[in-house]
Amino acid sequence: MNIMVIGGAGYIGSHVAREFLDQGHDVTVFDDMSSGVEENIFPEETFVQGDIRMSDDIESAMAAKPFDGVVHLAAFKHVGVSMDQPDTFAVNNISGTINVLNAMLKHGVKHIVFSSSASVFGEPKYLPLDEKHTTNPESFYGFTKLEIERMMYWYDRLKSIRYASLRYFNASGYDVKGRITGIEQITTNLIPVLMEVAVGKRPKAQIFGTDYNTRDGSCIRDFIHVNDLATAHVMAMNHMVKHDESQIFNMGTANGTSVLEILELTRKITGKPIDAEMTDRRPGDPSSLYAASDKIRSILGWEARHSDLETIIDTTWKVYRSHFNA
Repeated sequence: MNIMVIGGAGYIGSHVAREFLDQGHDVTVFDDMSSGVEENIFPEETFVQGDIRMSDDIESAMAAKPFDGVVHLAAFKHVGVSMDQPDTFAVNNISGTINVLNAMLKHGVKHIVFSSSASVFGEPKYLPLDEKHTTNPESFYGFTKLEIERMMYWYDRLKSIRYASLRYFNASGYDVKGRITGIEQITTNLIPVLMEVAVGKRPKAQIFGTDYNTRDGSCIRDFIHVNDLATAHVMAMNHMVKHDESQIFNMGTANGTSVLEILELTRKITGKPIDAEMTDRRPGDPSSLYAASDKIRSILGWEARHSDLETIIDTTWKVYRSHFNA
């Protein structure tokens, strides 16, 4: 297939693009390079620099060849920033996705895999979360992800654009074969922040909230290895093309790990002290989020093969240690 990976020079996107290439597909990466990394663009890919906020950019990219599907990973993602800058997130995430869907409609592209988020659920009523759980986002970021899902539903219903929405929980780790080494330049995700402290790029990490109703007071999250996520994106695309149906899938390990547990394991694997400051909660952060993956396992046969915490932290540390000669 001809696949366009929007945001394919970024952290998750580069792993997704690599998986499509590994499985024999042609890949075009569309990225504005605001957070993409040049070394994550592979020689086998076609690269187009453009911005989903500019309708002409995405339309001209889709006019270049007949695409079988699109993978959309270009939404802004930081929860805390979304609460301060809802206007920025609305324009990029919601308006940008409208531009993507309209370009697909114009050029006859019928399949889209969307990187959604666990944040669409808000504070869970039960755990692990499944696809039937009510959606009630507590952050503007989560709101934009849910609105995108709702838009895709209507484009499916009215214009037969099939979609797969993957709701996942803390993408982590690096390519287990060591082929992807471009690090994010600006990150607020827990494990990369801890790595930056370990290599001396920042003086200390912040732990947001230690008074949650959890086993150690810190937030509990589900960490999924990025290779497992990449495999799911390809599986979801293949399923849509074969069965002509839309799906929403939760992706998780059904096991939550606390922020403080991640901190201690990272200290152990890196051998670094990793200074951490305990501070106030962030707005929009539920206390616990982890998912059941029964649906995606039964329909797609997906398994989280690399998502043990030791593999996640070890593959990340190898990349950061190499970059910073730590």
